Amino acid sequence: MERIWQDLDKAEASTAMETPQEMTENVEEAVATIEEASREIIAEVEKVIVGKRDAVRLALAAVLAGGHVLIEDIPGVGKTSLAKSLARALGCSFKRIQFTPDLLPSDITGISIYNQKTLEFEFRQGPVFANIVLADEINRGSPKTQSSLLECMEEAQVTADGMTYRLPKPFFVIATQNHIDMQGTYPLPEAQLDRFMMSISLGYPSAPDEKRILETRMGDNPMEEVRPVLDASRLLGLQKSLHSVHVDDAVQEWVVEIARATRKRQELYLGISPRGTLNLVYASRALAAMNGRTYVAPDDVKAVAVPVLAHRLVLKPEMRFRGMETLQIVEEALDSVPCPLTHAKR
Repeated sequence: MERIWQDLDKAEASTAMETPQEMTENVEEAVATIEEASREIIAEVEKVIVGKRDAVRLALAAVLAGGHVLIEDIPGVGKTSLAKSLARALGCSFKRIQFTPDLLPSDITGISIYNQKTLEFEFRQGPVFANIVLADEINRGSPKTQSSLLECMEEAQVTADGMTYRLPKPFFVIATQNHIDMQGTYPLPEAQLDRFMMSISLGYPSAPDEKRILETRMGDNPMEEVRPVLDASRLLGLQKSLHSVHVDDAVQEWVVEIARATRKRQELYLGISPRGTLNLVYASRALAAMNGRTYVAPDDVKAVAVPVLAHRLVLKPEMRFRGMETLQIVEEALDSVPCPLTHAKR
């Protein structure tokens, strides 16, 4: 792994006067670094999360693409454990916020306190000032408290008392929530849902996986065995390297048509926003690199389309009453728009 990090450092330090062959080699080296780092991170997370590799890969792809992740499911299936183990494996600064009905916005962003010695107000940073913020059970907070994360998630900053404070880089939120029909929950507003790059679910484990979970919990807590693979600077380097992963014009046009197809559906109040279109491309690019490719294939888009798009769609009440789900809309949009045949590299 250390050799590949050195190769990546050399690639970043190279001058702009590169030949096409050198540019290709640098892109391949960067992708190889992302692929190996991803493999190691997933191996660390799977010390805690058993049998949910697809969900782990999706969450990691969102993080590499610089996006926020929403993990929605019933209690007790490992939502918080996934967030904590991923944070430990990434090796960045980490803060956890337990959302409750009495939590205030200032409990998250920070508050100005009067200093009697200096006779001035001083801003005390809240727990949102970290690389990775776990918003645990986010939909148990009031709508006012939930909205305090809007600026943080979109602009990576906090504004308080007329002053703006930048959040550390990288910055992303991993939020967990229970189903909205459970007691003591408030639905997340559409504006906040749209700021999450992905919404994923874990579900119940299979019988063999559940037995493995029992076996791993008989001794020490496996969370203590998770070691950091990256740190903040290296994670930023990987995110920057993703810019070199090629997205063909045909794939971009296909993504746009998928989004437009959802906006024409009569069953919906809201279709896919331009932010959703961008996030679909970003997530596809991250997944392509994790798979060791320097270009995005249509299969990458298909693999992330439902977790990236479905939570952004808003069904009309009568459609929800009939049992329609937003993932059906996404799948139908994928089927209705002809898939590009190009798989060519740049």
